[in-house]
Amino acid sequence: MALFEMKLPASIARALNIPVSDVRSQQLKVLKKLLRKARFTEFGQQYRFDEILLARHCGKKFQQEVPTYNYSKIYKEWWYKTLEGIPDVCWPGVIKYFALSSGTSEASSKYIPITKELVRSNTITSIKQLMSLARYEDVPKSAIGKGWLMLGGSTQLQKGPTYYAGDLSGIQQKNIPFWFMGLGLYKPGKKIAKEKDWSKKLDEVVENAPNWDIGFIVGVPAWLQLCLEKIIERYRLKNIHELWPNLSFYVHGGVALEPYKRGFEKLLGKPITYIETYLASEGFLAYQNKQGAKGMHLALNNNIFFEFVPFDDKNFDGEGNMVDAPETLMLHEIEEHKEYAILITTNAGAWRYAIGDTVKLIDKKASQIIITGRTKHFLSLVGEHLSVDNMNKAIEMVSEQMNVFIPEFTVAGVPYGNFFAHEWFLASDDKADEQTLAEKIDANLKQLNDDYEVERNHALKNISVKLLPEKAFMDFMEARGKIGGQHKFPRVLKGKILNEWQDFVATYTKPENNYPVIK
Repeated sequence: MALFEMKLPASIARALNIPVSDVRSQQLKVLKKLLRKARFTEFGQQYRFDEILLARHCGKKFQQEVPTYNYSKIYKEWWYKTLEGIPDVCWPGVIKYFALSSGTSEASSKYIPITKELVRSNTITSIKQLMSLARYEDVPKSAIGKGWLMLGGSTQLQKGPTYYAGDLSGIQQKNIPFWFMGLGLYKPGKKIAKEKDWSKKLDEVVENAPNWDIGFIVGVPAWLQLCLEKIIERYRLKNIHELWPNLSFYVHGGVALEPYKRGFEKLLGKPITYIETYLASEGFLAYQNKQGAKGMHLALNNNIFFEFVPFDDKNFDGEGNMVDAPETLMLHEIEEHKEYAILITTNAGAWRYAIGDTVKLIDKKASQIIITGRTKHFLSLVGEHLSVDNMNKAIEMVSEQMNVFIPEFTVAGVPYGNFFAHEWFLASDDKADEQTLAEKIDANLKQLNDDYEVERNHALKNISVKLLPEKAFMDFMEARGKIGGQHKFPRVLKGKILNEWQDFVATYTKPENNYPVIK
């Protein structure tokens, strides 16, 4: 069955046919819709949404009257009430679902509100992305009617006094539209999706794999790769296409695919099409809507209002914390190839909310962005301004230069005498000389980043590399209770998690490998 034969509910079909207008008009229309919907909430009353709606320049008035928020601030002032079951706080009604998100470095879980309106918006954006496949060339569109293997968090959610909480992927899968479920496309199915134990879930997926005809796979690269490896090993296959000949698409997001791609493609019997998405706990922000596109198209007219803060010393401190009153710009006001932190306003009660990501606009006409990193996941000990994007590219380059597969890596800034150093930890089961790796990473970063090159001649005195088995990174995540689903290894280590990692590595390298569980 082809995608374009699917019969969608009338409400969703209407939402997919929103007339296209200029970026500014689209975004202001979204903002006004959100303000009207929430004007009688506590938040809307405090910040006089009615007055903002009547203003000549609604967008500018909104920016003047409503403060910016990070998670800690909005939770302390507003969202904590929603966990207590209080209705009409930041969005009309009682919040039924919360996505639990600890990101990659936070110690305690964040409770991100998920409304039925947000789930519906995410679904609409997903369908728009699927419909964009009609413009793809030389891809087997018949595969779209095959099974979709979605490896995410458990749909067995934690029950609170008035709400349910869990991974966003679990909440989304629990709320998969009835018409999609009725087509029989969703795999691994409701029963397996409920399983909380990641190892058991993997075993059940492997056991049932021969019964499915999979066209799409969806999930975080590291965990999905592990799943495919287990299937291939179990059934003694040369590649996954011997079992799933119609596998044609991989939908991914959250982490850069390139470090994993070489190892992943060893599992394939033929090329597949990669589709990048930007699905955060707070909403479905962007997606790759053109074949071979370098960036992702922002979802401009689907209940997300975007703002951008220049990622510089004026708006952020040395730890990546945003100042209280940053410079904020709408999409039509930002420039291509400059780095910005992203703020969103959504139909789940997030208002001018910093999700912690940094992006670059690479095509203004097409509203295409790339994710460059996290506001707090960068290294600038001495002004080197090293982004995750720089790191990913440097590792990709050294992987090619030395023919070494490096699916995971992390880096830390550490004291070095009276100066500083970067300590790199690379995951690879291939043999390579650590000193040579360090030299090439250093050379690549000098090529990619002028600030880095300057500081290597001054206060950044040393670059070191420690090569670890790929399993070490997964074992660390498991020890921290961050196995499977949407959990990703942090690219930059700081503070408590750096101390935990250093202790773990020291223990891991002991012959007995008897390492403790990290609390």
